[in-house]
Parts: sequence; structure tokens; C-alpha cells
Amino acid sequence: MPEVDAAFLALPRRELADAALQRAKDLGASYAEFRLERIRSESIALRDGVLESARDDEDLGLAVRVIHDGTWGFAAGVALTTDEAVRVAEQAVNLAQISRPINTEPIELADEPVYDDVSWVSGYEVDPLNLPRADKVALLVDYSQRLLSAEGVSHVNTRVSSVSECKYFANSEGTSTTQQRVRIGPSIEGVAIDTETGRFDSMRSCAPPVGRGWEYMTGTGWNWDEELAQIPGWLAEKMAAPSVEPGNYDLVVDPTNLWLTIHESIGHATELDRALGYEANYAGTSFATIDKLGTLQYGSPVMHITGDRTAEHGLATIGYDDEGVAGQQWDLVKDGVLVGYQVDRRMAKVNEAVLGTSRSNGCAFADSAGHIPIQRMANVSLQPAADGPSTAELISRVQNGIYIVGDKSWSIDMQRYNFQFTGQRFYKITNGKLDGQLRDVAYQATTTDFWGSMEAVGGPDTYLLAGALNCGKAQPGQVGAVSHGSPSALFRDVRILNTTQEAGR
Repeated sequence: MPEVDAAFLALPRRELADAALQRAKDLGASYAEFRLERIRSESIALRDGVLESARDDEDLGLAVRVIHDGTWGFAAGVALTTDEAVRVAEQAVNLAQISRPINTEPIELADEPVYDDVSWVSGYEVDPLNLPRADKVALLVDYSQRLLSAEGVSHVNTRVSSVSECKYFANSEGTSTTQQRVRIGPSIEGVAIDTETGRFDSMRSCAPPVGRGWEYMTGTGWNWDEELAQIPGWLAEKMAAPSVEPGNYDLVVDPTNLWLTIHESIGHATELDRALGYEANYAGTSFATIDKLGTLQYGSPVMHITGDRTAEHGLATIGYDDEGVAGQQWDLVKDGVLVGYQVDRRMAKVNEAVLGTSRSNGCAFADSAGHIPIQRMANVSLQPAADGPSTAELISRVQNGIYIVGDKSWSIDMQRYNFQFTGQRFYKITNGKLDGQLRDVAYQATTTDFWGSMEAVGGPDTYLLAGALNCGKAQPGQVGAVSHGSPSALFRDVRILNTTQEAGR
């Protein structure tokens, strides 16, 4: 297991924290917290095996958040000196004092045990930011050329994004944490063009972004050799596939597709700030309001959804969140019923009577030192059945249906209720067997109808942790990385649209 980067540990994190927290206390803050963050990121993009762009960023700074007279105050800076730490603490208190007259809800925080000088490092082997760029580009050129050399592939788009995040947190309660997280997100896409008709289509790798390092790009956690060899054939079959006949079908949805439906219809919908109407940016509020906790039939009895800050290689996996709360797992939907939400310390405290618990589940996160921590999504996942069927067994139960693989476009309303999703590949199922690809497929439903139609979930062997690096929330906007695990799952009688017909073409 790697250790926290020595260059980050050499920064005067404890001295800065002590100066800031002491100044906040002297000015009358009832609570204060300090963060020092260094976020290094890199993006490499190739077009047809030729380097198109390469970008490096480093974001380094400190932040102080306080509660003064029941009101939040926040400020940030970039100079790593004790004088700057004191100044930022003074500014945070000053902003709380200015905001106090318009604050109608005094801030209280849920209790959390003290974690004194603890460290945590995510599950990776090789930090991509520490490797020579030429070596990384060479591997991506090789992968691109494999696709380009295949018959029927006209163009190849290749991109890899990597992030190495170091964070020190300390609060006035005595908690201090030092953490390092590494994540990586690859995308390799082949494009085919019919020169006679001008029609084109694409086929992208289903490799999800993960909380791993560069070892992911060389075969740990994903079989690149196998997938790159298969993409040209999948793409050729898709180009020749017939357009789907709209109507109602049974669906077997692969986890490479279902993760995004979980993200949009469950992940955002069970953020408590959205359910309460505190937050509406990017994804709207939620139909799953708090008065429905314990009664809303979210889906069928086989539906078990967890929030999780501890999943191995999860993008939202942490040791401790940005309020000093330890990572944990909890239920959001159990036996198809809404039983929980994603909360931070403030939301946990003010809603403890309804939630039935007085503890945060560790969902506070800021994407840089320059931003205030907000309630952010955990790894929200559909659990497999312990003795559940294989994907092939689920397909064998369908007489007339579609097997959906990979994510593509999506649309969902501002209550997380009405939606439609497409995918990378669609296979007709006839009498329990795959019967060739289809084109122009989208599935449409309401959230509760869709999850209510889920008849079976696959076993652990069908489970995959997928996700996204770029989930947006708040204003000013923040970006968070989040994973969603899922087994393959069988849904009955779901409405299928023909996207070409819907577009009027």
C-alpha cells in the first residue's frame, strides 16, 4: 500500500491548522475546521493515435470554516504561512458575523468520535502523476493503433484523466486526518463511417473510472487486450444492426449501463439536501421527500441499495469526510422501501428525529480548498443476490427482450422521476438467447415504475463498480467523483423508444 506523498507531508500542515483554529477560538467560534489540500490532475487525449492535448493542473491551498453565533463562515487562501492561516480564520469569522442577521436556523452538528492524527490512503499501486508522460502516451498510442488497424474503424478517440488528491483536516474537537486518494478514468472509442451513406456510429470501452492507479491501464482490474480485440466486431455489428421496433420489452441491464440509472434516479434523489429543497442546482430536487421515509415503495422487494464510503476502489471512498466523519456503509433502500438518505453533520443533527439516527454518514466533501464542503454523493450501489443468477441465466428467462450494455446518453427530470437512457450496445433476446444487435434504443420510465419492474438481480459474479469522475453540484459549481456498483438485473415490461423516430428522422 502506498504512503502519503512525502512532499505533501513536508508542508507545515499542523502549524497552519493550529494557528487558524486558535485564532477562530479566540474570536469566539464555537466550532472551527481547517483543510490543507493539494490536488494534482492530468488529462491526456489522442486522436487517431496522435497526441492531441496534454494538460497538468495543481491546486494547492488552505481553508477555514467556522460556526460563530450559530452561523457558518468560510474563507480560503493560497499562501502557506501562519499569518495567512490567521487571516483566513479571521475572514471566516467576519463572514459569519455579517451573515448572522439573515440566518434563521442556527447551525448544530451531529456528534462524531475524535480521530487523533490518523492517516488513510486509497487502494492503488502506481500514482499516474508520478510516471513519465512519454510512457503513458506510448501505451495509449499502442491501444489506439490496435483499433485503427482493424477493418471498419475510421477514427479512434482516446483519453485518460488522472487525479492525485492529498488532504489534511483538523477541527477544534481534536480530530486530525491526513489522506491521499488516486483515481483514473479512461475512454477509448472507435468510430465507423459509411462513406456511401454518410452514416456513422461509435463503440466505446466499458472500462469505468476507478479508484486505482496507472496499473489499471496495464491490466489490473480490466482486460484491455480482450476488449480492444472485440470493439471492432461490436462496432461493425452495430453499424449493420436493424433499428428497434418501439414497444414494451423485458430488459436485462448490464452493470456497465445500470450504474448511470442508479446515479440519476437514486443517487441524486436520496441526497437529503435535495429531498428537503435546500439544493436544486444541476440535478434539481427530489420526489423522494423526507415525509416518505420508511413508506415509499421505491422498487420491487429484490431492491437493496446502499450508500457506501468504504467500497474498495470506489471513487467516493474515503477514510474520513471533510467534516471528520469516518467512512461507513448504510442502507438507502431495503426490500424496495426508502429507508435512508445521504447526509452531512448538519443535516443529520437537524433531522435526527425523522432519520432515527443522530450521526452523519460521512457525505461532506469539497472539491478544492477554495470551496466550502457540501453534501455529496457516496458510492450508491444496488446489491447483488448472494445466490443470484448469472447474466446468461437472466437472459434465459426472457422470451422477447433486449440486453443492454454500456452507457451513453440520458435524460431525467428535475425531480429525478421521469427518465430515458440509452447505451453502447443492445442485443435482441429471442426465446432466452441473444439474437444480434439492435440500433436506436432508449428505455423510458418513471423511477418507481422502473425499479418496481425489477424481477431479479444477478449474483456477485455479475457485480461491477462503475461510475463517473465529473458529477456536478452546487453554485459555485463543484465536481465530485462517485462510483455505483450493480449486478446484472432483469426488468419486465419496460417501454422502449426508437430514438431515430423520436428525433423525427
